[in-house]
Amino acid sequence: MQNQPPAGEFDIEEARRVLREVFAPWVQDLGLSIASIECAPPPGAGADWQPGAILLMPFSERLCRNGGIVCGQALMAFADTAMVIAIQAANRGYRPMTTVDQTTHFMRAATASDVLADARVVRTGRTMSFGRVTLSSASDDKPVAMVSSAFAMLS
Repeated sequence: MQNQPPAGEFDIEEARRVLREVFAPWVQDLGLSIASIECAPPPGAGADWQPGAILLMPFSERLCRNGGIVCGQALMAFADTAMVIAIQAANRGYRPMTTVDQTTHFMRAATASDVLADARVVRTGRTMSFGRVTLSSASDDKPVAMVSSAFAMLS
């Protein structure tokens, strides 16, 4: 992994490079894409604004269990990956990290639809970062799962 770029050089292309180069091959097989990142509040953002990222996991029969339902394991891996990208946005560059905890609340089945992840950083620090991810069906924008997670920052 190359050194992280200075804060002024961080952009969505750098986030996409990390997605391509840092994650395991089986995560690459999910076909994830980064739709947007938010490193700084947009004009008019409220006091509750949080840095984050929006990612998309395209529907694939390979990710489904019986009945055409996207399996929970794929959704949890997607949420975990989305949170790494969101933390990267908050830090304006990649820092090695590892998942310490992830709690997933499944709300309804994702069937025959792409899934969106809206990952937000609640707090980032020198040694730990915390976040939440809302997974939604891209076909109707209804929530599929809510995920909270904690990451240990390794450098």
